[in-house]
Amino acid sequence: MSELHGIFQHISELRKRVTRIAIAVIIVIIFILTFRLEHFVYNGITLYYPIPEPINNIAAQITNHMRQELVPESVQIIQTAPGQAFYAQMYVAAITGIVLSMPIIIREFTAFIRPALKENEVRATRSIAVPALVLFVSGVVFSYFTVIPFMLDFLYQYGEASGLITFLNVMDFVSFVLQFLLAFGVAFQLPLIMYAATASGITDAKFWRRNIRYAIVILVIIGAVVTPDGSGVTMWFISGPMIVLYLAGMVVIERRELRIKKTQQR
Repeated sequence: MSELHGIFQHISELRKRVTRIAIAVIIVIIFILTFRLEHFVYNGITLYYPIPEPINNIAAQITNHMRQELVPESVQIIQTAPGQAFYAQMYVAAITGIVLSMPIIIREFTAFIRPALKENEVRATRSIAVPALVLFVSGVVFSYFTVIPFMLDFLYQYGEASGLITFLNVMDFVSFVLQFLLAFGVAFQLPLIMYAATASGITDAKFWRRNIRYAIVILVIIGAVVTPDGSGVTMWFISGPMIVLYLAGMVVIERRELRIKKTQQR
């Protein structure tokens, strides 16, 4: 009976955490779909303020900015069915809501799993909360300014070489970009996953160096699966950074273990 009571307590706690996350995400989504950002210059600094504009909203501004920054000049973004632009805005708002709510998501997740962790595992989760957010943002920024522009330009060069006029559906474009942004944000968590696994005692520092060959193979396979073309070139824009992150995580973990050993010997 006590075990059943404990299960219900865990479910109730999980529901409370999920509800808080959902409320945070929904608030951001409503704001993005309801307001538009206008700018003004104050002492040479460009500042922004929101004004109500449900149609020409922040989601539309984000979509337009992605079109201007990421799409090659020879490619036209089109709407092929009624409502596609609206659904694209909803998708943009939903993903943006998740990204902007990431601090709350990380806080609620770590708070939920904390009672089930040992003391060293709790310390590990506390120490990675802020770096997790920083790495997520770094992955998104790296993908937006480096990977996606190159991939789109590279893939659509085939159409230009064939003398074709290329059109890109707005939903396909938005889903392509946002999925890659999320994928890179999650992929950049790899060093923290390695660090947390080692700090909590699940693995040791030698594990990562001992299995580096298998890790590289797995990361290359992930890059090949995620990328949309079979050229073998664009996949390295995913596999390459993940391999670098794996090596960086391995070095940080080994230095941490060496520092702990020196402290214990004193």
